[in-house]
Amino acid sequence: MKKERLRHFAKGVLGTLVALLTEVSCCALAYAITSWFYAYRGIEVPDLISQLINVALGSMFAISIILIIGFTTRPKQMHFIHVVMEAMRQISQGNFNVSLDKTSRHQGHFEVFVDSINHMAQQLKHMEAMRQEFISNVSHEIQSPLTSINGFAQALQQDHLSEDARRHYLHIIETESRRLSRLSDNLLKLTSLESEHYPYSPGRYRLDKQLRNLVLACEPQWLSKKIDMDVSLVDMEIVADEELLSQVWVNLLYNSIKFTPDGGTITVRLEKEQDQVLVSISDTGIGIAEEDQTRIFERFFKADVSRNRSVSGSGLGLSIVHRIIEMHQGAITVGSKLGTGTTITVKLPETAEQPQPQSPE
Repeated sequence: MKKERLRHFAKGVLGTLVALLTEVSCCALAYAITSWFYAYRGIEVPDLISQLINVALGSMFAISIILIIGFTTRPKQMHFIHVVMEAMRQISQGNFNVSLDKTSRHQGHFEVFVDSINHMAQQLKHMEAMRQEFISNVSHEIQSPLTSINGFAQALQQDHLSEDARRHYLHIIETESRRLSRLSDNLLKLTSLESEHYPYSPGRYRLDKQLRNLVLACEPQWLSKKIDMDVSLVDMEIVADEELLSQVWVNLLYNSIKFTPDGGTITVRLEKEQDQVLVSISDTGIGIAEEDQTRIFERFFKADVSRNRSVSGSGLGLSIVHRIIEMHQGAITVGSKLGTGTTITVKLPETAEQPQPQSPE
């Protein structure tokens, strides 16, 4: 009896190892084939789509191997293979609510395939939910300015409209058109940054001079609100992509100016901590609720929906900032209290290495 159990145990372990090796080999083969094909055709495919194709193609190879084994050595497993094929068909048609049940006949290497298919279905379901949420957010952001543009364009067709009202309506149309343009630019920017092919050109430059110049560049905005700018910058050279980091500081500075009331204070600090650089931008603005602070770097997230009409924004600026900081192997944190103000701290290495490709969430 013990020998029989030991034999079954060893057989199960061997089967599991063979199944894992087959799955890894199939995925590696799929990656090699698709990489050669993309290079041969000169096609650039987003990382997420490429990984999905590799998983699907690798699964097809693995299933083909299972079919061959089933036809030649284990005819009694054909029912299970049909179940697997039906599950793959459902997934290919966009139905990700697939879950294969594990029974006693699935022990060993077949259990690995069941777990893999169930895991793949769950991951695809999660990504589909993210895709639908993204489309919903984009549609919402686009619909609002389009509604305003359409409504005021119709109002301009009235014959007895005063000149002041006409100029007011035209100003609103222009403002909403710029809002649409910024949304489009930010979407393209974020998509480009998340691809591994985005140009990254680090070089040595003076970070303190860059920050000082950007503070002076937005002087009309903070002077118009009578904001006191407290700037303290140590002389600092870093190796980084100057153009990309410029977008980070511009976004953070304009956010602070935007949400700081008239007569407030914005503090900009640059200091060195061991082999890292710390840049902090603090304001005496409206602040961010504690439960929202962990989400402000998400796409389209806005901490206070009620303020969107008075302060325009797409909710993409901080997502772009977060991605650029990631590309520089840095970190960004937020500290804030409602009604008190917000401090954004960026920590960067003095020398940024080549960024790694981003894994899909």
